[in-house]
Order: sequence, then C-alpha cells, then structure tokens
Amino acid sequence: MTRPQVRTRMSRGAVLLAAALAGCTGVGMPTSEPDPNIAATSTNIASLTEVVQGNPNDPQAYNVRGAVLGRAGRNEEALADFNKAIGLNPNFAQAYANRGLVYRQIKKLDLALADYNKAIELDAGYAPAHLGRGMVYRQQGQALQALNDFNKALELRPDNPQAYYNRGLLYQAQRQHQYAIDDFSTAITLSQQQAEPRVARAQSYLASENNKAAADDLDEAVQIEPQNLQAWTTRGLAYERLGDKEKAAGSYAKALIISKDYAPAKKGFARVGGRPGQTYQTFN
Repeated sequence: MTRPQVRTRMSRGAVLLAAALAGCTGVGMPTSEPDPNIAATSTNIASLTEVVQGNPNDPQAYNVRGAVLGRAGRNEEALADFNKAIGLNPNFAQAYANRGLVYRQIKKLDLALADYNKAIELDAGYAPAHLGRGMVYRQQGQALQALNDFNKALELRPDNPQAYYNRGLLYQAQRQHQYAIDDFSTAITLSQQQAEPRVARAQSYLASENNKAAADDLDEAVQIEPQNLQAWTTRGLAYERLGDKEKAAGSYAKALIISKDYAPAKKGFARVGGRPGQTYQTFN
C-alpha cells in the first residue's frame, strides 16, 4: 500500500483524547546520532579525556567524547568537543550531525538544521543526519520535509526504530492512525525495551476507539518504565474508557506520585472518583 503524503499544514486539534494525551512529542525515545556505545559515566568521560590528551589532533577522539558528554547533559562541553573535531576535520559529517543533535536538544533549531544540512551535504548516505533533520522539521511544523527525511533515513537504515517512531508521530498528528500504528508497531519490534512507542501506539488506538489494545500497550509501557508520567496518565484514560474505575484511579494516582500537580492526571483522578490516600489495584 502506498503511504499517503503528509499535508504541509498540520491540522489543529487533530486528536483530542483529553489533555492527558498532549505530551507525546517524540523526545522521550533516544535517537541514534551518537554512534559510540559508551555509557555517560564520569569514569568513562575521564577515560575519554585521557584519549583526547594522548591524541590532541584526532577529531574522532573529540567526537566520541562529545557524544558521551552530550548524553550526560553536559551540552556546552559537548559543543566544544564537536567544534574542535570539526576544526580538525571540516569534512567530518558525523561530528556535524552530533553537534546538530545537541543544538536540537537545547532548542536551537536553526543551528541544528544548518548542521544536519552540512552533514548530509558531506555524506548523503548518513542516516542519522536525515533522522535528526526530520525531527527538526517536525518540530518546526514542516511536515512534508520531515516525512521525506524519515523516509530517506529508513531507506538507508530499514532497521532504525527511531525513524519509524518519529514517522509514526507525524502520521498520528495528521489523524492517519493506521499508518501511525503500523510504524509504532515496527518500532516496538525493533526496540523491545522502549516505552515511548507503546505509549504513542496506545494514543492512536484510543483515537481509533480500540481501548483494549491501548490498555494492553500501556500495561507493558508502565512495566518497562515505571516512572513514565505519560504512560500512567494515558493508561488511566484507557481504563476509564473501558469502565474499570479501579485501574483508572490507580493509574492516575501513580501519575500523581510522579508529578503531584499534573493537571491531566488530577482531572482524571477526580472524574473516576479517586480518593487521595486510598490504595488501588493497578494490575490483576
């Protein structure tokens, strides 16, 4: 089946599943730009610093440390490393893409877009740059450009769960829920231990009035990530629609433990007659 083109203007209020569903933006699922599989611990950063000091003219050493610093939220240090890597090798596509990721995370979207454009100019076959640029376009409301980049990322890397997830969010925003569900399902298959694709698929199931399938997804999501505010709140809505006020109240209560002032959870808890301090059974 040919997938539909996404309209260039995003529809307003496309899926009003109550305010509880407003938070799915795609930022929760990790992206694949920084390739090194190194945990962002102080010990690893110290070890990478030793590598940099021993190889002060090696752009890859700075790129690797920058990626790990970025994962640790040390954005200014990460940017300094990527700047150094690019200064040593102005044709280093991966360093531009990694720097673009940091700029995107700190909401400097124009700078992120420029870096992704440069990375693609240098290496049109670098899938993470297309994925990252697509995410910038999606954040900027440029749906067609985002779709083209996600499609290209998947053409280059058909096993990339983040590209399926982000393309699914694009379809979801356009109320093309079956296409969204298909993409979220593929993302789940490729990345079993991520809660975000399950939460997103549940939202499209709810929009399609398949409340049981939504509840099943959210049961799994909250077990994978017990501190996921969005998963518990959306689970409350799913069970509320199924008429199970016990599980609904318990889910909203869990959300309120995570964030006591979260309005969608507070409203849902009140709707189902939740009582503060009462214990609820959230699973059978």
